[in-house]
Amino acid sequence: MKIRMLVGLSGNAYSLGPGDERDFPDAEALRLVAAEFAVPVADARVERAVADRAPERRGKRTDVVSNDGNGSAD
Repeated sequence: MKIRMLVGLSGNAYSLGPGDERDFPDAEALRLVAAEFAVPVADARVERAVADRAPERRGKRTDVVSNDGNGSAD
């Protein structure tokens, strides 16, 4: 069983720090999880789809100033 360590742990064949992951025999892994020294790691990674934002669509830009004269009050 694969577990992620919450505390440091060392043995004859390993030296683990917090955050390190390692496979242990099931009985040993369950003992470490029960003692809150580690948490189980899920074997299968879940791939999540992220929806792409639709491109922003703006209408055709219109002129702000009228072309019907020079803007003077004649």
